[in-house]
Amino acid sequence: MDAELVALADQVLAENRNLGRRIATAESCTGGLVAAALTEIAGSSDVFERGFVTYSNEAKMEMLGVSEDVISTFGAVSVATAWAMALGALMHSDADVAVSITGVGGPGGATANKPVGLVVFARAVRGEDPEAVFADTRQFGDLGRAEVRRQAALVALELLRP
Repeated sequence: MDAELVALADQVLAENRNLGRRIATAESCTGGLVAAALTEIAGSSDVFERGFVTYSNEAKMEMLGVSEDVISTFGAVSVATAWAMALGALMHSDADVAVSITGVGGPGGATANKPVGLVVFARAVRGEDPEAVFADTRQFGDLGRAEVRRQAALVALELLRP
């Protein structure tokens, strides 16, 4: 496992443990990489509540409750979908904070408006106004599939820091 991911995951776990917070992830383009980094750390089960790998649109709808209207209107790689994924991860878990990741890892799947390397993130915190969900879009560029996924996982882990 990538040493930078593991080191950041260790910090995320320690900081959330100190606050008594539990974490959930909702991952698409990273395919569970964030969950893998978190569970690489021994004792992570007291903080990491669960991870959803929702690679397909159907999985986003079935596992997280993302509406078909959101996906058909805005696309799987959109702030609206990331927002719904993060809220869905909270609703379908006992976590206190959830992060979602959806993007275009490449080399295929890109469009003129959604190029390779475009990744959208959202973070939701239980008890906060759903309208207060934080969302961010990053364009990493065509760094290669593995590096886009790694960079996306690093951003998602940073979003899980209190």
